[in-house]
Amino acid sequence: MPILRRVRYELSKTQLRSPLLWMRHRNLRDADVFTASYPRSGSTWMRFILVEVLAGQSSGFKGVNLLSPDIGEHFGAKALLPGNGRLIKTHELYRPSYKRAIYLARDPRDVFLSEYSYEKALGVIGEDFDKFLDAFLRRGVNPFGLWIDHVNSWLDAASVGGCELLVVRFEDMRRDTEKSLAEMMEFLKVPVDSAAIRKAIESNSLEQMKAKEKVSPQKASAKGRFVGSGSVAGWKGKLTPSQLELIDRYAGPTMSRLGYSLSTQTAETLAEVQA
Repeated sequence: MPILRRVRYELSKTQLRSPLLWMRHRNLRDADVFTASYPRSGSTWMRFILVEVLAGQSSGFKGVNLLSPDIGEHFGAKALLPGNGRLIKTHELYRPSYKRAIYLARDPRDVFLSEYSYEKALGVIGEDFDKFLDAFLRRGVNPFGLWIDHVNSWLDAASVGGCELLVVRFEDMRRDTEKSLAEMMEFLKVPVDSAAIRKAIESNSLEQMKAKEKVSPQKASAKGRFVGSGSVAGWKGKLTPSQLELIDRYAGPTMSRLGYSLSTQTAETLAEVQA
């Protein structure tokens, strides 16, 4: 199985995906809204809460995957949004067919660590941490390209009116989930009371998510686990100064665009506090 996974992993990063992408993006509606993100950014958690609020029912993996499916599996999905719109998940870079979307962004330092742990557990990469970091920043480590290109494709599209976009940072959503959800519901143009939002948040805590995964293990899980730790700034103390400098060099402008402090800026702030 690891050999087959490695072959599929490598093929997924080639142009062979192009016909599949065309097939997956058929039959979209103007009223559809996408939950977009680079992998390992927390979109599963966000979708669980959104589906529970929109559908008015407890969410589990099977139900969420039916009510908020991946792009390409959306053809028979139930409309949860005004105008017969569906809530569709995508990890793809921006495409002109994406008219409205909620983009969930996460600090690339945490995304990198999560992606490394995930792919290592799947057995599709080796042990070389620095080699994987270089690929993450300069060549790509999954079918969805570079984190830098992914973020910029969505932000650039929104800046020229190609897509109506709500950008939500994972860290902000963890810090004040109720506020973030209220902003999303306003963007989706769906009125909902705060009690329903609070109930959905409580039933989709990290512990609850892991319990739901035990009941319904996911095919693409790593050693039986797909739900991660959901850490915020978990990269601190796990990356060396040289690794952080490399991330700043390649991803720095995009990080700043999302409001993330560079590693050098964080170090300078800590030095000032300690002085």
